[in-house]
Amino acid sequence: MTLCPDRSPTFGIVAGEASGDILGAGLIRALRRKYPKARFVGIGGEEMVAEGFHSLVPMERLSVMGLVEVLGRLRELFSIRARLMRYFLNTPPDVVIGIDAPDFTLGVERRCREAGMLTAHYVSPSVWAWRQKRIFKIAKSIDLMLTLFPFEARFYEKHNVPVRFVGHPLADLIPMQPDTLAARRNLGLDEHAPVLALLPGSRGGEVERLGGLFLETARWIQSRRPDLQLAIPCVNREREQQVKALVDALDVKLPVTIVRGRSREVMAASDVVLLASGTATLEAMLLKKPMVVGYRVSNLTFKIASRLVSISHVALPNLLSKTPLVPEYLQDDATPEALGEAVLSRLESTDERDRLHQAFCDLHETLRCDADEQAATAISELFEGRR
Repeated sequence: MTLCPDRSPTFGIVAGEASGDILGAGLIRALRRKYPKARFVGIGGEEMVAEGFHSLVPMERLSVMGLVEVLGRLRELFSIRARLMRYFLNTPPDVVIGIDAPDFTLGVERRCREAGMLTAHYVSPSVWAWRQKRIFKIAKSIDLMLTLFPFEARFYEKHNVPVRFVGHPLADLIPMQPDTLAARRNLGLDEHAPVLALLPGSRGGEVERLGGLFLETARWIQSRRPDLQLAIPCVNREREQQVKALVDALDVKLPVTIVRGRSREVMAASDVVLLASGTATLEAMLLKKPMVVGYRVSNLTFKIASRLVSISHVALPNLLSKTPLVPEYLQDDATPEALGEAVLSRLESTDERDRLHQAFCDLHETLRCDADEQAATAISELFEGRR
């Protein structure tokens, strides 16, 4: 494909949260290498703005979590979408790209596509896991889906939706071999004693449900391995205070290193990670760390989710692998004894650690595709095809 550097396309990009802002910034850099005079406009954060992006509205106005919070901001969100659509319809971009935040961006993409604009969506909604009928809405909204994982691309191919697997930016960012010793030195941990990292989640509700469970698990393990060190990263000051209160409430005091932020460094320093399901499982995999996943929600939420979800695993390493690599203990199965046995097994089995290390390396290579460049190439091909 021959590109035209003198052509000055306009790319409309809509990102709704911090992770999308980072993806958007990388995409802008890669697209600008192909089109030095391109314009980028829409909604984005500080990372995108630093790359020359023009944000019509501060991105944080879209960063709303929770049903009650969304209901309280509906009028403002509708107003933002109306303003964005007026701009796009009056000055149509060559391609409109929604980054994650599907509840907001897919509606924008559909209206733009109906108006004749090319549309792409970066980061697939979890349509492969639940509410699969959303695929029909997605198919009407986009000309191209960009996925971070290969199993997502296979789902779209099955439903005849144009798709490109581009890889995961974290796989590009995280080195193949983490420096465990340097991480321990930076955190002030003993270089020779084993380290268990506890990651009960980043939200207050998650820490409330899982923090005590994980600490009880650590106490169970430490009664058998007194040399064990514990490290817990906390996303902010509020979570740090919450974790400290849980530690103080224990009958038996545990030697715990509590760190604000630096979750990746804490995982890099560890021998095993005990964590909630989510993106952290991907980071632990890329860091080649054996892990055990534990998760609890309210009984009502679990019953509803069990009916809606169509997958047999929740941890990303298990979704990426043909055979399960990570033990998962959900709801009533998540007990200190069950979690503790699983952690202790991975702490003490050299053969298991070697097997996991090789499997995680293979998956890392699969996801390390230079995601920014792959995404930019796919979008430029979409644009050039229209021209």
